[in-house]
Amino acid sequence: MLVSPAYAKLQAKAIEYKDGDTVLEGYLVYDDASKEKRPGVLVVHEWMGLGAYEKGRAEQLAALGYVAFAADIYGKGIRPKDGKEAAEFAGKYRGGDRKVLRSRVNAALDLLKGQELVDPKKTAAIGYCFGGTTVLELARSGADVAGVVSFHGGLATPAAADAKNIKSKVLALHGGDDPFVKS
Repeated sequence: MLVSPAYAKLQAKAIEYKDGDTVLEGYLVYDDASKEKRPGVLVVHEWMGLGAYEKGRAEQLAALGYVAFAADIYGKGIRPKDGKEAAEFAGKYRGGDRKVLRSRVNAALDLLKGQELVDPKKTAAIGYCFGGTTVLELARSGADVAGVVSFHGGLATPAAADAKNIKSKVLALHGGDDPFVKS
């Protein structure tokens, strides 16, 4: 009898979700090789919005055995057309009141934790530039995640006392000579 191995396949799909009345659309990816629960990783986009880069990172994480969800902070279909517009969009969320930013990222985390294949006690978040700032705010919100990793994210916060809310490990990867993001 000849037995052929079962090959896993990455499953990817756009998922609509909401934060209040705002419709968002993220990108969920997982490997269908197993029906067992596994760790989940939230991936947060840079200032141009959810795009191919973040989706590719989610696919890479899924290939490693995680369930990955690339979040949408701006809203379904809202993507800046250039750097000037991206600065305006990102600026709305990075301002002095980060309630909306925290609400949006927590809505994405809740969606990830609610996925059938995700072990909600084993989640983490990563973000790039604007997304790096966002995952730091996720940690400062007191979110129940194992860790957050900020790549090239803004390190400043308007509410430094919120650091007392952090329950997770935090890794900030930030070049010391970065001319665009000051600590």
